[in-house]
Amino acid sequence: MNTLALRYGDVSMVTLTSTQNKYLPYVLAVALFMQILDATILNTSLPQMAQALGESPLKMQWAVISYALTLAVFIPISGFLADKYGTRRVFLSAIIIFCIGSLLCAASPTLDFLIGSRVIQGIGGAMMTPVARLILVKSYPRNKLLTVMNFAVIPALVAPLVGPVLGGYIVQYASWQWIFLINIPMGIFGFIMGKKLVPALFEDTKHLDWTGFLLFATAACGFTLAVEFGSQAGRELYGLFCGLGASLLIGAYIWHAKSRQAPLFPLTLFDIRTFKIGITGNLFTRLGISAVPFLLPLLLQVVFEYSPSQAGWLLAPIAVGAIGIKPWVSKIIQRYSYRTVLVYNTFFMGTLIIMLAQFNDASQWLWFIPILTVMGACNSMQFSAMNTITIGDLEGVQTSSGNSLMAVNQQLAISFGIAFGAALLNLLRERFELDTLAAFQTTYWILGILTILSGLYFLRLKPEDGRGLY
Repeated sequence: MNTLALRYGDVSMVTLTSTQNKYLPYVLAVALFMQILDATILNTSLPQMAQALGESPLKMQWAVISYALTLAVFIPISGFLADKYGTRRVFLSAIIIFCIGSLLCAASPTLDFLIGSRVIQGIGGAMMTPVARLILVKSYPRNKLLTVMNFAVIPALVAPLVGPVLGGYIVQYASWQWIFLINIPMGIFGFIMGKKLVPALFEDTKHLDWTGFLLFATAACGFTLAVEFGSQAGRELYGLFCGLGASLLIGAYIWHAKSRQAPLFPLTLFDIRTFKIGITGNLFTRLGISAVPFLLPLLLQVVFEYSPSQAGWLLAPIAVGAIGIKPWVSKIIQRYSYRTVLVYNTFFMGTLIIMLAQFNDASQWLWFIPILTVMGACNSMQFSAMNTITIGDLEGVQTSSGNSLMAVNQQLAISFGIAFGAALLNLLRERFELDTLAAFQTTYWILGILTILSGLYFLRLKPEDGRGLY
């Protein structure tokens, strides 16, 4: 091994070889690409997977939710494990777990088996990307970190563009199992790179707040199940009990966090006004945004009978818009302020979601392209602004815990958004007996209106908030 095991409490002690210094950012790049590709490649493949597993395409949401929810639940302990057992060991173990989960997904004979396999994948993903990011933070001086990070996150922009198209072609010309099997060669490549390049960094660790972790994780699962059961005929009571139980668990976590010296997520974070507004706005704004990438491929394939590859290409403009706006985000925020950008941008996003409800014919596909391109640009603007204002005023030890809670919040919003969108769609079809197209259109109307209303929360920001961040 070309690096010694190091304690990274003092960053200056971390000495990289010339090879590591040059190629270590590729490790995070590969990890990010694998995780984000896996989160996006599934969307265009769900109808074919549903047919193979004997399920309705409109009931496949848990194949996506289980992965996002597992990421949310396990991200908080990834840093603790890396500190205790070493970054190199945890990162390599994460890749192995991710690949095992991928193999099990490919071998799944039923939807329940697939959901369980996605949970295993999520456990690997929850450790893989955060630990890779931690390795870079601890290995490079602050004056080089921005350059290193900007290079390493390029795959995070490319993967959402490649994922839906690649997934469409795979299920159209091969089989859905290959959606998961392509992770194996990437995982092997990442493992070899990790073994050669990743330094073994340790840090003296405090005891993890396992009680807080269990309370928070169970509450997150409870809220997601409450949405799912609440939309199913005959299971409304289960949904009510899950919602009440999750609320009680959140109350128990708050009581626990107040009495513990080092809780999983310190409640003092919410004393910071911009963090509180950012994290809450992030959650509610993402509900509508997160449902669209799940619902749109279903609309295109189930209702308009597009092929998987055609549906994949029609999702590509979202990623193109997100990439295209990146160089202008800082300038726009600097010109108009975080408050103005977040309020108006959320309104635009809600309006664009409502515009998707106007499509009623497969021949209108040409109009999807400009709408989805602008939607991608608005998404990118929204996420950059929300993430920056959320953690911008954090200092010292709050930065780490606040950043972790924000990452958890993002994944929870994705799982809640998909669960809510799917539940709404099925509720309209089964309870109100709307035909499938009308159910999709009504769902988009509701999601759009809720997104517009969520933007009003950002009015709580002051015009000068975030001024020191650019």
